[in-house]
Amino acid sequence: MKIFKVNIKGFNAELPVIPLPSGAKIAFFNLHGNVALTEHCGKELAKLVSDCDVLLTAESKGLQLTHVIARELGHPFYAVARKSKKLYMQDGLEVDIQSSITTGREQKLYLSAHDAQLMRGKKVGIIDDVVSTGNSLVGLEKLVEMSGGTVMKKAFVLAEGKAAERSDICYLGVIPLL
Repeated sequence: MKIFKVNIKGFNAELPVIPLPSGAKIAFFNLHGNVALTEHCGKELAKLVSDCDVLLTAESKGLQLTHVIARELGHPFYAVARKSKKLYMQDGLEVDIQSSITTGREQKLYLSAHDAQLMRGKKVGIIDDVVSTGNSLVGLEKLVEMSGGTVMKKAFVLAEGKAAERSDICYLGVIPLL
């Protein structure tokens, strides 16, 4: 298996190169189960979003990352956009998003009323593992707006491909589309 090596603010990671259904290949970044990498990235991202009142992420790879950042910043809660509507979300918000590079299909994001209230009138930091096309990010930005919050920062561990050219995001490292 081909490996892509990346240095993320002093942490060396080896990412497997995998093909997508579209035919493109990506260096697959996965925080699930990697405590050391998640802790490192969370602590580094916390420095970039310290001026945010509340954080928002999308399930699933952003969850443990955002947990670390919230802990580092002393935030008691963070908001989570889900990809399926849970029972406790009947009175919440939902948005449609275009397909991401990894899913290859349109999706919905759901936010509970509790999490929407967390963001009302607050400076919100959007957190995720990788930004590529930015389609998921657009959905998260819509949820912040619908909640009455203001997007203060959009922070990612990695910017993939042309996303690294964006001036409206911050990130710790860059990976190419292969």
